[in-house]
Amino acid sequence: MKLRNLIAIALAAIVYAAPALAELSGKDVYIKTCGLCHATGLAGAPKFGNAADWGPRLTSGVARLYVSALQGTPRGMPGKGGNLTYSDAEVKAAVDYMVAAVKVAAKPAPPPAPQKPVTKEEPKPEPKVAAAVPAVEKAVAKSSSVAAAADSAPAGDVNAFNRLLKTAGKRNLPPTEDGIHDPANDGTSALLPPLSAYADLPKSLAGNRVNWVEAIEKKKINPRWDRADPKAEPVVMDLNIVREVKGSMPDVVYPHKQHTEWLDCSNCHPAIFVPQKGANSISMAAILLGEKCGVCHGKVAFPVSECRLCHARKKDIARAAPAAAGTAK
Repeated sequence: MKLRNLIAIALAAIVYAAPALAELSGKDVYIKTCGLCHATGLAGAPKFGNAADWGPRLTSGVARLYVSALQGTPRGMPGKGGNLTYSDAEVKAAVDYMVAAVKVAAKPAPPPAPQKPVTKEEPKPEPKVAAAVPAVEKAVAKSSSVAAAADSAPAGDVNAFNRLLKTAGKRNLPPTEDGIHDPANDGTSALLPPLSAYADLPKSLAGNRVNWVEAIEKKKINPRWDRADPKAEPVVMDLNIVREVKGSMPDVVYPHKQHTEWLDCSNCHPAIFVPQKGANSISMAAILLGEKCGVCHGKVAFPVSECRLCHARKKDIARAAPAAAGTAK
């Protein structure tokens, strides 16, 4: 028998003898990947166990949810949550796990057990208390009720770190209520409320609901480049920086033009970003901690919940996968 045939038989024996990797459960896939967005509702993802979020999606059937989970959605969810190593069965199991949580949460509570009728008793006269009740007893009773109320108070919002993620009624508050200006200062009341100032500006679904880039392009606003010279012109750099992202999430496009229309280069370089290729390690964790892009975004610029405003260059995954396979040795 030829040596080549012997090697082929040996390799086949190794392949058949190798134990198959255990398939992950739906819960495992959710914890490892899906929960990153669905646990908090990041970027509009339906929150885990929230019937109001999942209800409209369930009307189209679970099969439609499978397709969205496997192929991704136009609103920003990548196929398989960005982890293409999952099998289709594992992704579907994760969908089933989240759907089951909604059904459990929406299950009506059992009716209360019938109670025995209580015979009404005549109120007993309250015992007379001496007029000089110690003040300390009143204080104890009051503090107990306050403590009970505090224990029953809802937990804080997990997204509270991002000051721009506010309800509609809390956005663009007048200066006397925004928590930034001194409400006791008479000059604060003279400032123009943001809602009035922003009324004629282009609208956006992110941040403080103003599309500032479009506002500059349409000459709705004119940022002053130099405090002392109103005629000074900005030094605008029309250069896009593309950062490739691992997985199926679109690559990040950083447009210098839109930033340098507002800011001088010294605002970012070199304190925040070193102007050298490969010298800046940027991650979502760092941004959420207020570093790199997070120095502005989430504080004075649109929040990091708007994924597609930065992840703007779509990848050709179908073409990239065979190319990567062809280079593997």
